[in-house]
Amino acid sequence: MTKAIFTTKISPSYDDRPEEYYHFPATYLNQVRRTIGDHIIYYEPRRGTAEASSRGGRQAYFATARVDEVVEDNALPDHFYARISDYLDFDRPVPFAEGGEYYESSLRKSDGSTNKGMFGRAVRAIPDTEFDRILKAGFVVDLRAAQNDKGPSGIEEPIVDFERPLVELTVLRPFRDQAFKRLIRSAYDCRCALTGLRLINGGGRPEVQAAHIMPVASKGPDSIRNGLALSGTVHWMFDRGLSQLTKTLK
Repeated sequence: MTKAIFTTKISPSYDDRPEEYYHFPATYLNQVRRTIGDHIIYYEPRRGTAEASSRGGRQAYFATARVDEVVEDNALPDHFYARISDYLDFDRPVPFAEGGEYYESSLRKSDGSTNKGMFGRAVRAIPDTEFDRILKAGFVVDLRAAQNDKGPSGIEEPIVDFERPLVELTVLRPFRDQAFKRLIRSAYDCRCALTGLRLINGGGRPEVQAAHIMPVASKGPDSIRNGLALSGTVHWMFDRGLSQLTKTLK
């Protein structure tokens, strides 16, 4: 198994849904197959389309996930899908270089310039140490919160003493719940999606909760597209089917 960077564009030329699957040509088949069972990090390039003049991408790492399997694309010859699980957005996009240092050593030439040839590869293998470093930079807020959270649903062992690879922490439910809550609250500005209420308690903390549209028990991903910010009462009703979402046809 090998960890890797998967590049996905804002408006991908490929049929990508990062929290569920990654679409790629046969050129990268061997590299992607080596990642099966291991974790990857998603990277968003500068170009939003295939055109040379295209701009708008963040040039940053933005999420992590696990590769479960690779299947053939029956509709497009010489193309494949990597089936994805354990998707989780970073609490901040991580630039490919900060303070003059590159997170991927392979992206830097010996003269200090950027290796554009390596940068052009949509799938890039990455050493565990560099993978872990990107995770720490991407989850800096969540790690601090987890370190300070000693409640019944919190993580009891201090993060600073966590000697195993950080990727093992990101698959634990308490950490993922905390990260998902942060993501959804931020996306909805701490406002209930159904009532429009934005309630802040006496301690200055928002009362809004993060709800999965497709439940975790049904393999619903911890992604913003699968989340809603709901007040406690509405969340309770939503989980019991007393409040539902409907699709409006136009």
